[in-house]
Amino acid sequence: MKVRRLLVLTAMTLVMANTSCQNKNGNPTTEQQEQTEPTTPNMENTSKVYFTNEISPEALINIYKALGVEAEGRVAVKISTGEAGNNNHLKADLIGPLVQLVNGKIVECNTAYAGKRMLTEDHLKVIEEHGFNTIGGVDIMDADGEIKIPVRDTTYMRYNIVGQNIQNYDFMINLAHFKGHQMGGFGGVLKNASIGVASRNGKTYIHTNGQCEDYTHLWDYIQPENQDKFLECMADAAASVHDYFNGKVLYINVMNNMSIDCDCNGNPTPVALQDIGILASTDPVALDQACIDLVLGQEQTADNDVASMKERIESRHGIHTVEHAEKIGLGSRQYTIVSIDK
Repeated sequence: MKVRRLLVLTAMTLVMANTSCQNKNGNPTTEQQEQTEPTTPNMENTSKVYFTNEISPEALINIYKALGVEAEGRVAVKISTGEAGNNNHLKADLIGPLVQLVNGKIVECNTAYAGKRMLTEDHLKVIEEHGFNTIGGVDIMDADGEIKIPVRDTTYMRYNIVGQNIQNYDFMINLAHFKGHQMGGFGGVLKNASIGVASRNGKTYIHTNGQCEDYTHLWDYIQPENQDKFLECMADAAASVHDYFNGKVLYINVMNNMSIDCDCNGNPTPVALQDIGILASTDPVALDQACIDLVLGQEQTADNDVASMKERIESRHGIHTVEHAEKIGLGSRQYTIVSIDK
């Protein structure tokens, strides 16, 4: 535990240094060296990202409260239910107390790829196996249909296609498990809002950068040369969900059980990274950027394979999702980390 905490604190020091002001020679100013929190040249574009080293139901509630925004009305708690055979997903006993505190409903959509969550009846079995019924169950939002919602950037997508039951909610808590991803490089709150809220056809529409919206033809349109287009579509889809709720969304990333593969993989690469903690923000761009910086800022050790995550993110150009999300105005990559630990 002491070794892990030291690694995290070292990574946080690097992250905070990367968000700081510098003089013309690229060195920190004297004033900056005396500050306990980093600053940026334009504080108006700097977002707060709250951090706790603890990963527990109590810590999850504490970081939610630290955001200072109360989830009101009909609250959707968006998670990934995790593919059958994958044990890295967020566990029901970890998230249950927060879901119950906000009187929320866990929401999810079916997958576009063949697996145990492609069809609603199979997905419901996985949900039961993973224990989510013990905290109120899950609303599979596209089980009975889908709707189209506007996007900010129509370069590739004319709209976003999401589960129709999104209409039943007034507020969303985007509760993501941060990890690597086979296609996006990494998965955090941006992916959880985009691919996660999209229906099967919507997932296809994003993955094929607006070329196809029939999930039965998903793999006919995916080409390596279109990778950046796909990443931009993910960012745009995430923004569309944020806009649908008129900004009434809170974003939380839990950094534990991190494999370089997604929870949607039924046979993921074994977990090779040490747990870091929980981070939260009202700015999804800042949050995902902070998590990337934290995980890559750690020291490579025998039991902390940072290099594998770095390769996964860079080989898929994963940072481009964050870059484009900032470009279309969803948030800022400039942030200040605020620890809530005593």
